[in-house]
Amino acid sequence: MSVSRITTNANPNDTTVAMIAPVITARPPLATIDHALRHIDVRGARSVSDSASPTSDGIRDLRPSRAVDALALAGLRQPAAISARIANPAIQAEAMVSSLNDTQHEMVPATGPGVRAPAAAHRWWSVPLAVLAVLIVTAVLVVSVLPATLRAENRDGDAAEFALVPADAERVADRLSFDAVDRYPAEGAFLFVTVREPEITLLDWWIGDHEPEVGFLSREDKFGTQTPDQQRSFSVEMMRTAKETAEYVALSTLGYPAEIIPGDVIVADLVCLEADAEGRQCIEYAPSDDLLDPGDKLLVVDGVELETIDDLSSVLSRHQPGDVIEIEFERPGEGARTGEVELIGAGETPERTIIGFQPFDTARADLPFDVQIDSGAIGGPSAGLAFTLTLIDELTPGELTGGLAVAVTGTIRIDGSVGAIGGLAQKVSAVRQQGATVFIVPSAQGEEDLARAREVAGDDVLIVPVDDLQGALAALDELGGNGLDLGTPGDDFNVAE
Repeated sequence: MSVSRITTNANPNDTTVAMIAPVITARPPLATIDHALRHIDVRGARSVSDSASPTSDGIRDLRPSRAVDALALAGLRQPAAISARIANPAIQAEAMVSSLNDTQHEMVPATGPGVRAPAAAHRWWSVPLAVLAVLIVTAVLVVSVLPATLRAENRDGDAAEFALVPADAERVADRLSFDAVDRYPAEGAFLFVTVREPEITLLDWWIGDHEPEVGFLSREDKFGTQTPDQQRSFSVEMMRTAKETAEYVALSTLGYPAEIIPGDVIVADLVCLEADAEGRQCIEYAPSDDLLDPGDKLLVVDGVELETIDDLSSVLSRHQPGDVIEIEFERPGEGARTGEVELIGAGETPERTIIGFQPFDTARADLPFDVQIDSGAIGGPSAGLAFTLTLIDELTPGELTGGLAVAVTGTIRIDGSVGAIGGLAQKVSAVRQQGATVFIVPSAQGEEDLARAREVAGDDVLIVPVDDLQGALAALDELGGNGLDLGTPGDDFNVAE
């Protein structure tokens, strides 16, 4: 290896000059720097200065993602138009050598062209553009506080104050507990689905007007003839009954000794005698509508104190349609009341006498061991089928879902039949957002409701309509589960004395 000797002479070569010459960096005028800063996105410059590598070409946007409701403001945000770049140090050195080769005898920093002020035409246009931006922002703020009733309507053309929107799809097993028998945790999961009914503004209506998973509700749609407190109490009672029925159906299906005990007589809905041409609204209710509201609990009918729905049936069997009887009842939040009601004949069997309401199922399950389902503040009966399937899955070995995350909705009745629910399209959207690919729903929803659900689901979620529990188990078997091989493990269970 030889070492080159450097000798000093009057005319150093190019390489020698590049190695020993002092580095002189031209400093642009302050006006040039100010002009550049006005044209470089602030976030981009900040991102580059925070970068671990000085040779990064990209600009990392550190802004958090916006909420869905902020989509209406998306058009007002301008993306970064210029990406700030930092030259590689090796490139800077090569440029300096080249510059020194060309200017060995005269090193004069180069200056760029002078900064020119924006043309007068450009300055003139900035004024109306700024005014337009202010007007747009002001308009958005105004419609975000105006009531939706100024424009929003429900399907019947009534002013809408509320929206029916997706909420969540949650694992049922996380809310289930029992310890009297073995539990078989599953890899797959059943999800129960919820919706919300928030009050909306004009901006909310504008955002969701053309979304198939958003429905608009009038005050009557949301509360009916009940007050908000009455509806809340009624909804909690429906959830209690749904859990009781689900526990009974699941355990009896597996052979466990379970029994249903009838409960209080509570008004669910008043009988409609005549509906409009489209069948959406009731024009005339039964005479009982003048006295009773949904959620009322009947205490005494025609002098007979009621303990179960069977007691009411025996009282009505002594009367004819047209008779007037006295009823004592309790209204949630208001206490006991008394009034008279004219009895009517049942629609398909007019010889049978009824008061004119559909009773709410408040039956209580007598189970061989304690089962707890924590529903929290969630109300309504639509999770009944999901509770039933989850309990069956946790009481038996194997995978009822075939290892999948399966969303489920639908009420469950004592005979195992599955009833329709509200907000199916909204629930499909919640399922889709949670990533579940199968959604078991009631066949009782009807073709129009199911078609809308499939529209929202697209190719992401398979909609599986079922009539009853056995239909749901068969559908799960086709998906790879063991729904048809459960057996009756409860046959060997002995109730502790």
